[in-house]
Formats: sequence, C-alpha cells, structure tokens
Amino acid sequence: MKIDFVSDVACPWCAVGLNALERALERVGPDLQVELHFQPFELNPTMPAEGADTVQYLSAKYGIDAEQIARNQAAIRARGAAVGFTFGARPHVWNTFDAHRLLHWAGLQGGDRQRALKHALLKAYHGDGRNPGAHDVLLELAGAVGLDVEAAREVLTSGAYTDEVRAAEQYWQQAGIHSVPSIIIDDRHLIQGGQPPEVFEQALRQIAAEAAA
Repeated sequence: MKIDFVSDVACPWCAVGLNALERALERVGPDLQVELHFQPFELNPTMPAEGADTVQYLSAKYGIDAEQIARNQAAIRARGAAVGFTFGARPHVWNTFDAHRLLHWAGLQGGDRQRALKHALLKAYHGDGRNPGAHDVLLELAGAVGLDVEAAREVLTSGAYTDEVRAAEQYWQQAGIHSVPSIIIDDRHLIQGGQPPEVFEQALRQIAAEAAA
C-alpha cells in the first residue's frame, strides 16, 4: 500500500494526523506493507525568512482574535496528547520551504530517514518552538536522524531540489489538495484532516480488503 502524506511542517494538525496514522498502522499490524511518502505543501509560502508573530499572523489570516487562537491551540494540544504528540509554545511562524527541500532529499536516501526527519521537524517547531527554516536547525536535525550532515549542508546552500519541490507542490494543488494534512492511499483514496486513529484504521482495513478481493 502506498500512502502519500501531503503536509507542512508548520501545520499542527499534520503532527496530529501523522501520529494518528502511525497508531492506526500499528493496530493493523505488520501484514500490511506500507510505503509512506511525505509530500510538500506550504501553508505560508510567502512568509519571509524572519517569520512572523503567531497570534498576529493567524489573526490577520483567519480573522480571529487571541482568545479564539488560544482555544484552538488548547484543542490541538488535547488531540496531540491523545496520539502521543506534545505541543509546546509556538510563538513564531516561519517559512518552511528549505525544510521541504531537505525532506525531499531525505526521501532519496532510502530507509526510514524521511519519516524520521519529518518527526524531528514537527517536534522542533510544534514541540520546542524552533525555526524549521533555519539551516543550523535543519543540519542539527539531519544529523540527529542519521543523515549525512555535509551532504545536507550542500543541499541547503546550493538550492538543490527547488524545482522538484515546486513541481510537487503544484502537482498536489492541481490534484485538488488545498488543505492539509491530506492522505492519499494508492493514488485513489483521500482522507483529510487530523483524524483519530480509529478513522485511519477503518479506512486502511477497508482499502486493504478491497485490494485483496
């Protein structure tokens, strides 16, 4: 089974959705062989390198006040805790394009490196409030998950995989993906949002059963 997980590092519901999907995969068990690919999507593609204050940015983007933002964040914290993800303070919003370039490269390295880097990026931003676009942070996380730091540095400084990431973003947008997380199974089945593990589990079992039949 092929699963494309379209998401952004800056998306808190993507952290919830990924952990929920992984809990569902654990419940389904090892008989279901899965290829998990992380695909790029930018919630804030025009965000400058210096980023923006979270409350000010969300207020301007969605027309909600600080109290509503706080309520939303509390709800997300509760949903994260339910699937094993701990949210911390996220006072700043950052540009994530370089994180997507590094994730693309990590996906070419084989093994589980892309998945490990994705988790590290989500924790760095949503758990620790760090800048997932800063090259020093990206290099630290690359090394922590076993990637070649010097090769990662070359990717970041050279602008490598810019065209590939832009093309992938355009592909998914043209396919109708305008919100994340969006989970596409075997290029046919779409599940959107940070769903509970039970929703993912039911969908995985049903799709696997249909494929077997």
